[in-house]
Amino acid sequence: MNEQNNPQSSREKGMLLMRSIMDYGMGLLWMSMGIFLIFTKYINPDMAYRFEDPAMKAFGGVCIIYGLFRMYRGYKKNYFRER
Repeated sequence: MNEQNNPQSSREKGMLLMRSIMDYGMGLLWMSMGIFLIFTKYINPDMAYRFEDPAMKAFGGVCIIYGLFRMYRGYKKNYFRER
């Protein structure tokens, strides 16, 4: 096994777990915001007039893509670089 894929110290393992959980959580928040921006008229019809702009729909799509990226980064756990 490669030393980089198997951290030795408990501090590195804890940091790896914390960053992974943070990436999953932030990915979920970004995806939720994107879904809200895209499907506002179905979620809350009273606020639909504020978020019906096509730019908001595009930003919602970008939020979903970024959320997926954050969740992927949390899954891969590739935080440490060789020096």
